Amino acid sequence: MLFRPTAACYKNLKASSKTWVARQFRDPYVKKRLSDPAAYRSRSAFKLLEIDAEWDHFLQKPDVRAVVDLGAAPGGWSQVVAGKLGWGAEASKLPSGGYAYGVKSELEMEKKGTWSSPKSVSHQEVFDPLNIDALKEFTPSAGRGTIVAVDLLRMQPIHGVHAIQADFLSPEAADRIHELLSVKGNLEGKADIILSDMAGNASGNDTHDIESSLEICEAVYEFARRNLRSAEDVGRRRGGVLLMKHFEHPLLQKFRMEKLQPNFNDVKYIKPEASRSASREGYFLCQGWRAIDI
Repeated sequence: MLFRPTAACYKNLKASSKTWVARQFRDPYVKKRLSDPAAYRSRSAFKLLEIDAEWDHFLQKPDVRAVVDLGAAPGGWSQVVAGKLGWGAEASKLPSGGYAYGVKSELEMEKKGTWSSPKSVSHQEVFDPLNIDALKEFTPSAGRGTIVAVDLLRMQPIHGVHAIQADFLSPEAADRIHELLSVKGNLEGKADIILSDMAGNASGNDTHDIESSLEICEAVYEFARRNLRSAEDVGRRRGGVLLMKHFEHPLLQKFRMEKLQPNFNDVKYIKPEASRSASREGYFLCQGWRAIDI
């Protein structure tokens, strides 16, 4: 699929949208996403692939049996996890709807948002489409472990991924996540890895955007504090992993010093090559949850 709007479509776009389309067309990771056999739904999938490859292949450890992806829509990171855990062999055969593909879809995604603070969203209720059931016609072999994706926006199914449409901090979502994770071998319902590629919708006001980033990071940390398996329980110093996006600022470094470093054995700041150089985004990779701050 070529990422190029028709002349008529391009002519009717606003100046800001034309700039965005031009940037997308030049972006090598956008081109790679559109041509990759894995059919990733977002270019951010390559950020997670890069981080995992560079830092100890934490997604592929044999003791990883439960992963939670917060703010998952449109599903690029969940696709990566499903592939790493052996669920992704049939992913390219899935319908490619939603906000994932094409110029119109890309612009709609920018307009409405794709994370747990979307720009416009109606009242939602928790739902749990059994994505594996939706793929009976493929009858692929099963992967391992449990993957749960949570977002206020509805996602197209991904083989091996349980999707919950809800605010991940709501009691209903917490109960459903715990229920899905509480399977044989994981009766306590804990996650081995918690991922968050969430960011608030950019307002153009630096103060507001930084405060939004901090609020999201604090919410994700609070979720991890209650739901992440400890390194001691895993039996591995770097077991119990939290990966979260943030925007670089002294307030976020203070958050790292006060919340992350005392409670994890190792905390790294990462800016993957797939992250645009002009962006202030970065990632905290926190490994070895100590479960001190309970």
